[in-house]
Amino acid sequence: MRTASLLSSLGLALALSACTSFYEIPVETPIQPKLDVAPFQRVFIVGFITGGTDDVDANLETVRLLRSQLRTKSTLKVVDADVLPLNEIAAEQRQGEPDSSTATTDGGATNGNHRQGEPIKIKDEKELEGYEHIFANVEFWKKLGEEYQNPLIVTGTVFFTPHSRSGYVQREQEVYDPLGRRRVVPVRAYMERKGFILGPKFVFIDGRTGTTLYSERFREEILYNAQNSTPALSSYFELMDRIIPSFLSTLSAQKIRGTRILLK
Repeated sequence: MRTASLLSSLGLALALSACTSFYEIPVETPIQPKLDVAPFQRVFIVGFITGGTDDVDANLETVRLLRSQLRTKSTLKVVDADVLPLNEIAAEQRQGEPDSSTATTDGGATNGNHRQGEPIKIKDEKELEGYEHIFANVEFWKKLGEEYQNPLIVTGTVFFTPHSRSGYVQREQEVYDPLGRRRVVPVRAYMERKGFILGPKFVFIDGRTGTTLYSERFREEILYNAQNSTPALSSYFELMDRIIPSFLSTLSAQKIRGTRILLK
């Protein structure tokens, strides 16, 4: 009887599965923005303190890219204005402080060898941090906001630099057996790879008061085979593509698209 019961249950299950249809339907999950932008009608991407390689003008390229993204993916009106040279502005503000005479490039924002009028070049992230005092200058940002009808101001830092790494990497390799049958097996090989690191920090400032509302830091890297010659600008855009969705989610609601399986 027990065997008969099991066979009966199995038959019923098979019958139900034969009559069941599977439907895959698209699902969108809304994600609320990290920052309340309701008080603002405009957004002003003013510029960034940048460091690392000179192969890419990270200040200009970042401003252009973010403005382009916000024109199509934000309800805020994007302010079109000249990109501010924040490296030089931050250095000038530091020179006006009482202790500016002792500031150096290994922790401060001024370089004793720098000539006035020349672009300030920042080579490492520690030196870059010495310029971040500008984001706390409430009067500077408030005055800038008044000039452009009190927008939401977006600024920050961008560090973009070459990077290399050596070590064992697992990759797939095609092999054939004596009968000519193909299969793919994982193999470990020692490789030298070169690429870039991108480390932006976005700072959102209230143009009405000059105070910082929110900030967020990111870090992405990409590596290529040492024999590949990938332009720095191409790598910059490839890395920014990974970061842009998170940046946009700060200012506007985003949707995550997926699927669900329904049985009928």
